[in-house]
Amino acid sequence: MNIHLNTKLCQLFNIRYPIFLAGMAGGPGTVKLAAAVSNAGGLGTIGAAYMEPNDIRAAIYEIRKLTKHPFAVNLFATSNSDYAAEMNEVQSELNKFRKVLGIPLAKEEGITSTSHFDEQFAILVDEKVPVISTAFGLLSKNMIEQAKSLGIQIVSMVTSVQEALLAEQAGCDAIVAQGTEAGGHRGTFNVNDKPMGNNIGTIALVPQIVDQVNIPVIASGGVMDGRGLVAALVLGAQGVQLGTRFLTSNESGAHSSYQEKLLQSTEESTVITNSFSGRPARGIKNEFIAHWENIDIKPQPFPIQNTMTRDIRNAAALQNNTDYMSLWAGQGLRMLTSGQSAEEIIEEILEEARAILS
Repeated sequence: MNIHLNTKLCQLFNIRYPIFLAGMAGGPGTVKLAAAVSNAGGLGTIGAAYMEPNDIRAAIYEIRKLTKHPFAVNLFATSNSDYAAEMNEVQSELNKFRKVLGIPLAKEEGITSTSHFDEQFAILVDEKVPVISTAFGLLSKNMIEQAKSLGIQIVSMVTSVQEALLAEQAGCDAIVAQGTEAGGHRGTFNVNDKPMGNNIGTIALVPQIVDQVNIPVIASGGVMDGRGLVAALVLGAQGVQLGTRFLTSNESGAHSSYQEKLLQSTEESTVITNSFSGRPARGIKNEFIAHWENIDIKPQPFPIQNTMTRDIRNAAALQNNTDYMSLWAGQGLRMLTSGQSAEEIIEEILEEARAILS
C-alpha cells in the first residue's frame, strides 16, 4: 500500500496537508487559530455555531485579513426555535450551582432558545466562504444547491455508516467520520433514540464508512500526532480532523484554567454527558457532570439546556473554577503539549508521519 500525505482531499480543498481544524464553538476556536492552521497548510475552521450573524461576518473579514488560504465555517444544522415550560426541577438543580458561585438565582419559568441557523447560513453564502461544515445534521437540499452554485464546498460530520450515506446522497463534498474518542459534541443526527449519540470507535468507524461512500472521508477522534494521521490514511481516510490537539496551542481561545486542566488529565478523565447543553458531548468529568450523574432529573434538550447553563459556565470561567465549566476534550490527553503554535503542531505531526512512511 502506497500512502502519501498529499491526498485527494488536499487537491479537492486546495490545501497542502490533509489536516482539518475542528470547528470548536464557544471560545476555544479563535479566528487566529483558524488562520494559523490554514497558513500552515491545513484547513482552519471558524466555530461559528453560537455566533450572531453579524459577528460571523466580522470573523470572516478578520480571517481574510490573516490568511489568503482556504478556510471553513462550522455551524450546527438545527433551524428550530425551542420553548421549555416545565423545567422547575432543572432550574432548581441549576440554582444550587448558582448559590455556590454567588450569582443570581434563575426563576422557574419558561425559556425560549432560538436558533439563528438560517441567518447564519445566509451570511456564509453572501460572503462566499470556501467551505461550510456542519454538525448535528445536514444542510437542506436548497441550501446545498445554493452553496454549490457559488463554488462553496460542503463537509458534514457523521457518526455512523447510515449518516455517511445520507450525507453523500445530500451532496456533501466530504464527510468527517467522528469516532467516540473525539472531544466535544457528538455529531449524531438523531439523538432521540440514542441519548448519548452513536459511539463507535474511530478505528472501527472509518473503514466501514470508506467502504460504503465515494467521497473523501476525514477521520476524527483520538488523532493527536503523526501516528494518528498515518493510521487514518491506512484505514482509508483521506485526512484527519483535530480539535483537542489545538486546545493548548498558543492561538487557542480556551480559558487558561481549562488548558491547565487539559494538561493534568489522562485518557481516563473524560466522559460523555448531556448535562451542560442537552446534547451528548465528551468532556473532562467535573463536579457539575458528577452531580447530574447522581440525580434522576434529565437535562432539558438542546439548545434549551445550553441556554440555561450559560450563566453558570460564564461565572465559573470568571472565577477560574473548572468544577462548573464545560471542559470539552477527547481521549488522547496524554499527548497534549503546551507552548506550541498551531504551525509548530502541524509541522510536528507531519514530521512524525513522514518518518513513519519513510
